[in-house]
Amino acid sequence: MKFIEKYKSLSFGIRKKDSSLNYIIIHYSAIKSYKEALSYLSERKNKVSSHFFINKSGEIFYLVDLKNRAWHAGRSYWKGIIDINSESIGIEMDNSGHHYDFENYNPKQIKSLIRLLKYISKRFNINKQNVLGHSDISPYRKIDPGERFPWKKLNKNNLSFLPNKLLRNKKNKIERYLEKKIDNRNKKYRLLYMLNKIGYDIRAAKKDKKKYYMLIKAYQMHYRQSLVSGKLDLETYNLILSHYNEVLTKG
Repeated sequence: MKFIEKYKSLSFGIRKKDSSLNYIIIHYSAIKSYKEALSYLSERKNKVSSHFFINKSGEIFYLVDLKNRAWHAGRSYWKGIIDINSESIGIEMDNSGHHYDFENYNPKQIKSLIRLLKYISKRFNINKQNVLGHSDISPYRKIDPGERFPWKKLNKNNLSFLPNKLLRNKKNKIERYLEKKIDNRNKKYRLLYMLNKIGYDIRAAKKDKKKYYMLIKAYQMHYRQSLVSGKLDLETYNLILSHYNEVLTKG
């Protein structure tokens, strides 16, 4: 693949000893100009970087060597891992984000992303369930890459995971398992249990209603983009239930 190496970031460190590359985390830049974003990611004083940056024209900039630990995830959590930076590759997408125009992602940009994901996933044997958004690993801090990011397009190329629609017979089986596993807890705690098994950090959502809303919204931005409200409707619940079942079945 052809990478542009004109910009190189100084914001990186050494990956944690014995860590392995298991995750790809997708972000948006939230800066209007891609050159301004590249400059920001390159300066060490800003203490933020990513391994790759893809502008709207589809050009791929290689900012941090993959052997190094880029500073893109920040305070994050997934399946008990808190040093996500050591186990992941960060990809920054050129997009102004929610605080500005939050435009649709450019088709050329997504085409380049698909090529890059194929290259990385094959090279490091990364499971498609481990291609995540920043909001998945930091649901109480981050909202990127947002509900306009085309996860379905990645899924069609077998590069990311989306849960199947729940079948009635599967639902009955899962519900019986959950009732046995967690006794008579209410629906909220049943939901949190499933989200935790999927990988999400549920600790703040247990006691804080606002954080619970933010967690549901983070899930919807990735897996239920037709409704990003933070409210738990039946389809969102069933998607989480199906998602949980697929994670449980695949180990």
